[in-house]
Amino acid sequence: MTDIRDSLMVGRTSDGRLVRRPLSPHLQVYRLNSGMVMSITHRITGAALTVGTLLLTWWLAAAASGDAAYGAVSGFMRSWFGVLILLGWTAALWYHFFAGIRHLIWDTGRALDKPDAYRTGVAVLAGTAILTAITWIVGLVLL
Repeated sequence: MTDIRDSLMVGRTSDGRLVRRPLSPHLQVYRLNSGMVMSITHRITGAALTVGTLLLTWWLAAAASGDAAYGAVSGFMRSWFGVLILLGWTAALWYHFFAGIRHLIWDTGRALDKPDAYRTGVAVLAGTAILTAITWIVGLVLL
């Protein structure tokens, strides 16, 4: 065997014969479905919330540091790029919240069949869109 991958593909049958077994299938084997996309998005939003929380920490530290530091952070947050980041962070926050509730419902053994899983996925997306919009409308009114 010339490669470690070759040794990983060798196995034995129940009667002891050596056989060549396939490696686990990868993404090209599966058809992408809504459940997979929702799961991947849940993980991505978890990572995005970490980055957004660092931005929030920067803002709080700047507010405590003084007018010059706060003005720099505020200028960045009010730029088109800062607003885009804040919008994405808000959407990620609501998506992760609703997807987490969906997972808690699944942990109780409910809504695990395909039609219910699809409906709860749509509810997660609708809740994310609605509450992101409400958050921004309320935030803009209060400014």
